[in-house]
Amino acid sequence: MNLFFTCLSTFFIVYLGFLVYLHESRSKTSLFFLIHALCNFGWLICSYLALTVDPTKSVYFIRLVMFFAAPMIFSFFLFVYNFPEAKLVIKKTALATLCIWGGSLMVLALTPLVFKEVLVVNGLPLPQIGGLMPYYGLSIIGVTLMTFYFIIKKYEASDGLRKKQWRAISIGLTLTSVFTLSFLYLAIVLFNNSSLTIYSPLYILPTIIGAAYAILRHKLLNIKIITTEIAAFFLLFTSLWQILLAKDLTGLISQSAIGLLILVFSIFLIKSVLAEVRQREQLEVLTKQLEDANEKLKILDQARAEFITIASHQLRTPPATIKWYLSSILNGDYGRVTKELKIIIGKANLTNNSLISLIDDLLNVSRIERGKMEFLFEPCNLTDLAKFTYEQLLPIAQDKHLELVFDEPKIKLPEIMADKEKIRQVMNNLIDNAIKYTHDGKITVGISATADNIKFSVTDTGKGISPDEQGSIFEKYSRGKESVNQSPGLGLGLYVAKIVIGQHKGKIWAESPGPGKGSSFIFEIPIHNNLEKTTLLNLADK
Repeated sequence: MNLFFTCLSTFFIVYLGFLVYLHESRSKTSLFFLIHALCNFGWLICSYLALTVDPTKSVYFIRLVMFFAAPMIFSFFLFVYNFPEAKLVIKKTALATLCIWGGSLMVLALTPLVFKEVLVVNGLPLPQIGGLMPYYGLSIIGVTLMTFYFIIKKYEASDGLRKKQWRAISIGLTLTSVFTLSFLYLAIVLFNNSSLTIYSPLYILPTIIGAAYAILRHKLLNIKIITTEIAAFFLLFTSLWQILLAKDLTGLISQSAIGLLILVFSIFLIKSVLAEVRQREQLEVLTKQLEDANEKLKILDQARAEFITIASHQLRTPPATIKWYLSSILNGDYGRVTKELKIIIGKANLTNNSLISLIDDLLNVSRIERGKMEFLFEPCNLTDLAKFTYEQLLPIAQDKHLELVFDEPKIKLPEIMADKEKIRQVMNNLIDNAIKYTHDGKITVGISATADNIKFSVTDTGKGISPDEQGSIFEKYSRGKESVNQSPGLGLGLYVAKIVIGQHKGKIWAESPGPGKGSSFIFEIPIHNNLEKTTLLNLADK
């Protein structure tokens, strides 16, 4: 039998056994696979020695062949029975029974009760069976038949990828067992023919091919890992072969040193690839978890937006009714109102109007978040809208003793396509904010036109804006540090204003020299924005 082929086969099966075990060192299935690989190793080495030593002395190695054959068959059975579970599936009493049974066969194989002696026939050693060989053979056949039973049972019970893995591994290991049983045991015992023993290294190849097919084709292990491990195997085997071929002590030492370096390099290489692949797998798991979490958050956010919409609609009705009654009282519809009572009702009306504005902001934000917001575009004059809004808020500014000025343009501005109510809300929000955050001084409302745009601005002498806040004040729920203490609100008005102006194809921004130096809020809308007269915009498509 060729030494190179024997070394290649034995080294590869042991290497594969250790690799599988190292990948899943806590798995009992991997442990049984490793034991099976080691038994194959011992069996092949003894088979080679049995054919190369003096035929008269080969009986000892032939007995060792049978010695390793028993645990090889039993470990194969345990591998099949436990696959693919990591924990031990078989009951401890059954495992103990199998160990005792297999151990007794191993002991029996070393005695003349299995093989008495070896006769040389046509130059080949022919073992002479002992009295308990039938018991040994029937035991091996019985365990093999049980193995086939569980292979068929588990294969039929599995599906998908697991079924394909079962098919690849089981066929490979089954063919190895069949070849071993047929060409070694039965050929010698029944036909007194040992000529097929020289091909014994070939009998383990189905196991290797089946496992490799499962690994590479069905992803039992990562393809990058197994590719690295196969490359490391060939490097190590080449080094081992060079050691075996060394002709003197110097060559032996040098080749051994090279082999040791290759071994260390291979270990570090495999560990680094394993670490990389595991990190990638963990990242994939975390990414999937993050995607699931984001999907759940979207559902919750949608539910929250819908709840806000429903709640806001319900909340808007009472203050709208209160506003109607308060306005009627102030207009004298229910009789004469004293000056003192008129002041109190006026303040109540202002507070009620603030509540309505807050509810409107919540409604608009919920519509934006749900992806839909209705716009009724029609030709309108922004100068009229600005003047109307200015007049509505003038009493509030006067109550705070602020000078509110409307810088009306001296020429008529062109009409543009716009949603009157939403632009009015934006103007109202900007002027109202200026009144809230200005304690004394002047607020100027201006509107003008350039060749391409209509420009609206509100400039105050209020608290101003710090440079680090200017970029975030148009974000949802964003408010300046001082704003929280100076005025109630949720920080939604400017966010809604940005969305509204954006849908008019315009832009909105803030300017301020710094804290305490006042600020200006400005928006521009193109005169020719090419908006259709009436439409329903779907913000989810934007």
